[in-house]
Amino acid sequence: MKTEVSIDAGMLTWAIDRAGYELHDFTEKMPKVSAWISGEKNPTVKQLETFSKKVHLPFGYLFLPEPPKEKLPIPFFRTNSPQTNKVSVNVYDTILLLQQRQNWLKEYLKENEFEPLPFVGRFKGNNNVSQIVNSIRTVLGLTEDWATHFRTWQDALNHLVEIIEDKGIITVFNGVVENNTSRPIEVDECRGFVLVDDVAPFMFINNSDGKAAQLFTIVHELAHIWTGHSAGFDFRTLQPANDPIEVLCDKVAAEFLVPENAFNEQWIIDKDITSSARFFKVSEIVIARRALDTGKISKAQFFAFYEAYKNREFIKKQSQGSGGDFYATVKKRLSLTFASHVNNAVKTGQLLYRDAYRLTSMKGDTFDKFFAKTA
Repeated sequence: MKTEVSIDAGMLTWAIDRAGYELHDFTEKMPKVSAWISGEKNPTVKQLETFSKKVHLPFGYLFLPEPPKEKLPIPFFRTNSPQTNKVSVNVYDTILLLQQRQNWLKEYLKENEFEPLPFVGRFKGNNNVSQIVNSIRTVLGLTEDWATHFRTWQDALNHLVEIIEDKGIITVFNGVVENNTSRPIEVDECRGFVLVDDVAPFMFINNSDGKAAQLFTIVHELAHIWTGHSAGFDFRTLQPANDPIEVLCDKVAAEFLVPENAFNEQWIIDKDITSSARFFKVSEIVIARRALDTGKISKAQFFAFYEAYKNREFIKKQSQGSGGDFYATVKKRLSLTFASHVNNAVKTGQLLYRDAYRLTSMKGDTFDKFFAKTA
């Protein structure tokens, strides 16, 4: 006989809403759930397990007397909207996952006598853009025109990430929850977030975003680390939220990637967004933003350009095939620096394999093969 369980209807509807589904659409696809909510029938344990996976909720949560108070551990800023405490379950789960990894790494580094990073929070309470930009360049060992020495923006991006990781900042690129491609993180909802810590700062960049646009997100997050503020953001139309720290970090990113004096000189030569983007190794939309900021184009021209650019990028993305090397993808999703700390901890007996599997979202042969390839 199959074991049936009684579940509060409010918990079921909360779980469906939390996962981002409309109740009507969800019950059309899973008609049995309607009967559970109305109380006509009770689900079996197996049916409830299937339901919990579908709504991305730990099975045990469904037996709580009322929905738990889930709170984002960081402020999340939306362009043209107030700060929010509500994001999609995919973004929420990703923030919690990286927070768990950060908590482990922080303790591991302290136990192994790693020193705090001196640049974290160095400019807390200071809103001098040029000072912050100069400090970031100095710490990373980069000149003002560093990106122009690379052939492509991809080369510039790779070089920047390598330096950032070398300085102890964990840099994660992902567009899905863990390795689950059926749980995408929409770019318009989350371009990135940063978890500031003076021992183990973590940055997340949405890998579904345009590669050149990711440069801007990375430097925006560096500014958050230098000013000592954790946050998430959507950066719609590449505009910051109406918050003093977001506006400051936005200005720092713009000046770091496209210095105003150099941009003014370059604009005199070609007066062209595409050529300037090639020169500075950033996306055209970043150059368009800089042109708007410096009064070279109007708001109407910028938004018209933004829409056209977005449509071009969408078409380009649609024509690209999916797939690729899983292990190369996991390197970016995990961060090679973080992976090396996990590997060392396992080898020295400071971390159990069971816990290493949880921290890396891999297990068994996949875990072993990944570390064999990255050793």
